[in-house]
Amino acid sequence: MPVGQGNPSTTSSRDFLDWLDRIAKQRQSTGSSVAEFKFAKCRVRQLSGPNLFPDVAETGKGGPFEGGVLYWMNRDQRVQDNWAFLYAQRLALKFKVPLHACFCMVPRFQAATLRHFTFLVDGLAEVEKECCALQIPFHLILAHSASSKIPSGNKRPYTAVEESDNFLEGTVAETVVDLVQRLRIGCVVTDFCPLREPSAWVERTSRLLPNTIPFCQVDAHNVIPVWFASDKLEYAARTIRRKLHEKATGLLSEFPVLITHPYPTKSKSLAQSVNWGDLKSRLDVDHSVKPVDWAKGGTRNGMQILFDFIAKRLKAYGTQRNDPTKDAQSDLSPWFHFGHIAPQRALLEAQRVRPKDPKSADAFIEEAFIRRELSDNFCFYNPNYDSLKGAYQWAQDTLKCHSKDKRDPAYTSEQLEAAQTKDDLWNASQRQLVRRGKIHGFLRMYWAKKILEWHAEGPEAALRLALYLNDHYSLDGTDPNGVVGKVSCGQYAVFMTKAGRKDQYSERSVA
Repeated sequence: MPVGQGNPSTTSSRDFLDWLDRIAKQRQSTGSSVAEFKFAKCRVRQLSGPNLFPDVAETGKGGPFEGGVLYWMNRDQRVQDNWAFLYAQRLALKFKVPLHACFCMVPRFQAATLRHFTFLVDGLAEVEKECCALQIPFHLILAHSASSKIPSGNKRPYTAVEESDNFLEGTVAETVVDLVQRLRIGCVVTDFCPLREPSAWVERTSRLLPNTIPFCQVDAHNVIPVWFASDKLEYAARTIRRKLHEKATGLLSEFPVLITHPYPTKSKSLAQSVNWGDLKSRLDVDHSVKPVDWAKGGTRNGMQILFDFIAKRLKAYGTQRNDPTKDAQSDLSPWFHFGHIAPQRALLEAQRVRPKDPKSADAFIEEAFIRRELSDNFCFYNPNYDSLKGAYQWAQDTLKCHSKDKRDPAYTSEQLEAAQTKDDLWNASQRQLVRRGKIHGFLRMYWAKKILEWHAEGPEAALRLALYLNDHYSLDGTDPNGVVGKVSCGQYAVFMTKAGRKDQYSERSVA
């Protein structure tokens, strides 16, 4: 069956609700709150400010309910199973202060099309609702003045890496710090993303925050924090696999529960309810790329996909995941990308059923754990992660040597985007990407390889186009996995292998 068709579950809604209830009880079994949980210090790194919580008097005028903790949500857009949110509450409980959450909307970066924006907003609406139920004010703040120079559908093209430093980091930092000052926040916690744009936002914010306010970052996306997993760029899965498995012993654990926060804030008036429908109509995005009906944003929808995968498709994953005619993939990448569900939750569920089918469970763990976290390592330690400059020199030399070779067939970017080639399989893959926002993982490697072989302008133009098509149409676009191509949803395996990051191929004719 074609990928991403959203098959109706053969399991009952009662089974799904029972499954969610079991997971909720597992969280509660770790303790009454995160305050009772032994939080791994390696998940946290302090970016700026003192290594202590400031007195209320230092954060502004006010009584004992001010000077709270702010969780700046970015990559991990969920409430439960979120190490960054949990750490923020841990601090707020320890010092008996209010807890706030915010999301800074950055036009053109987080969602350039209606497809991405709808998925993003559906997830944030669920976050706001859950925060309200837990008495945690949620603030949506908008970073305005998006540069018209930022191409729609790209998280900054690699060709501009040395030409500009405009990631809107100044605007984002000023927007976040303004909220910190209005709420008289005493400590800021944010999550982690290795890509250069969110990294620039965080770095500029760390410089702009008052030096009396601690600013901490928690890797809530990876099981093993990227800076703890390895202190260098890893060559391949085989060089990082042992490190990850060894460190997973203490870190691949059940999440504690994020509880109703017991210390209220006097600043509730500042956390106004968001009119999500109005927001959808106001922000300037590409409306030609429509939402898809098979994938709806939000944690609950993502958990439903995870439940269906574990219950129905995991048993075939080990043997059939690379067969495009079989419904054996997880389909979880959009929810992983937007942080609507935690990869660690998926891994815990795969481990739970592993005794029934170890081959399939191990295959999924390899992809969702080892190769996914390898992608973050690559982007974190390689500043040219989305450029041919990120390859080894011998590979760059080989590609440069053959960049002017005659391509037969040879297609323009416009022909490729319109699926106007003589290859029916490639055309079908491209149309599926445009219409469904996803290509079967095995076909995505073929799709990317042919762009490299066929693009009339050579390898750099081919990589530029592949990045654009992925970012513009795929629901899991602008993700480390999509750039590095180390997991089933990543499309650049062939780019990176030919560029010397996975295997060393001997030379052959381009045509």
